[in-house]
Amino acid sequence: MRIHILGIGGTFMAGVAVLAKQLGHEVTGSDQNVYPPMCHQLEEQGITWKEGYEAAHIDSAIDVVIVGNVIKRGNPAIEFVLNERIPYFSGPQWLAENVLKDRWVLAVSGTHGKTTTTSLLTWILSHAGLNPGFLIGGVPENFGVSARLGESPYFVIEADEYDSAFFDKRSKFIHYRPRTLIFNNLEYDHADIFPDLDAIKLQFHYLIRTLPGNGLIVRYADDKNITAVLEKGLWTPVETFTHQKQADWHGDYLSADGSAFNVFKQEKLMGEVQWSLLGEHNVNNALAAIAAASHVGVSPEKAIAALPSFKNVKRRLEVKGTVNGVIVYDDFAHHPTAIATTLAGLRAKIGNDARMIAVIEFASYTMRSGVHKTKIQEALNEANVVVCKETEAEWGLKEILSQFKQPTALYRDVDTLVSELAPTLQPGDHVVVMSNSGFGGIHHKLLAAIEEKKAS
Repeated sequence: MRIHILGIGGTFMAGVAVLAKQLGHEVTGSDQNVYPPMCHQLEEQGITWKEGYEAAHIDSAIDVVIVGNVIKRGNPAIEFVLNERIPYFSGPQWLAENVLKDRWVLAVSGTHGKTTTTSLLTWILSHAGLNPGFLIGGVPENFGVSARLGESPYFVIEADEYDSAFFDKRSKFIHYRPRTLIFNNLEYDHADIFPDLDAIKLQFHYLIRTLPGNGLIVRYADDKNITAVLEKGLWTPVETFTHQKQADWHGDYLSADGSAFNVFKQEKLMGEVQWSLLGEHNVNNALAAIAAASHVGVSPEKAIAALPSFKNVKRRLEVKGTVNGVIVYDDFAHHPTAIATTLAGLRAKIGNDARMIAVIEFASYTMRSGVHKTKIQEALNEANVVVCKETEAEWGLKEILSQFKQPTALYRDVDTLVSELAPTLQPGDHVVVMSNSGFGGIHHKLLAAIEEKKAS
């Protein structure tokens, strides 16, 4: 079958493309402004795409078009598909009917931590020899690809609450029919499609309604919004996780930065974790993955044994390079909670004396809408210096930065930002670049500028 994917460069749709090709289909696509790591993944998998959404990109012999949720009515490609009556599906619907049917689906949901937790759970099952299928909204270093069919009944999927397509406004995860569900946390996000937090809670309630009675919900114990969702109706057993002892699964810290901790199931010690990840959020992610793996028969001891070899995901505090003693990181965090937890984890590791510079592009619609602007200053407390790039729409960022106690700067473009920042960096600095977009290739530009400064 010949399949064309509209929006093929997105983290979800690029994974769908890989799965479709592994099923033996001929896969092509269209998109615009595709950036790493997904452009590299598509190239490595031999999947071709064309820039832009011209109708001419869709061959007349195409059998099916899979439509990403970035596509809107008026897009030339989708107008051609509709006019020519070419069969089309949303990505989640196609996935449910062609990949997930008859699989034991382990879904990872929540506002934050989905990609890391999905990668953790997949690695634990793989390390235990279960060879699961998976679709992850990023590229986990242990696998080098964001999706794989696998050769077992188990399929691990990042369960996003974002909508499915312009013609299906249900959250993606409604299609997945999970048997095991991780519910990490719940905050307001995706302001472009959800008017308020209650609208998101309703979608999660619909998800809970799809779980069977012999399934399992693994939930973060300390989240009142999760509690509110489950109070709307619950038909499935629940296990809780947190660093607090009252949870079914909890962690006892052996190091302040979260790189070592004991795992308890209720009051029984399951084992000790020593790994490369940092922060309380990642300890919670690990507890959730261990609990979910236990539901499919992987003992906590085996799960814990997998964690030291877990390599995390690209763009999750990923070190892009070290030049002249300056370490430059790439991180996907853009929501205030994600920013705060990431910086807190790094601060716990590097100590209070090291200088941390946060370089941020608030590229998501939610942040640019100003919904979370009152939380930005607190989220960046751990940074010694805060540098931002302006967004196209004015939402008060300059005024927000003026209230910070630490030095801040705001630049119109990436090149100016790099040329002004690089000369100020010193050996021992940690530069954390945060964005959910390509950020104009800033990481490589900054490393090159530091190298040039060193040589001069």
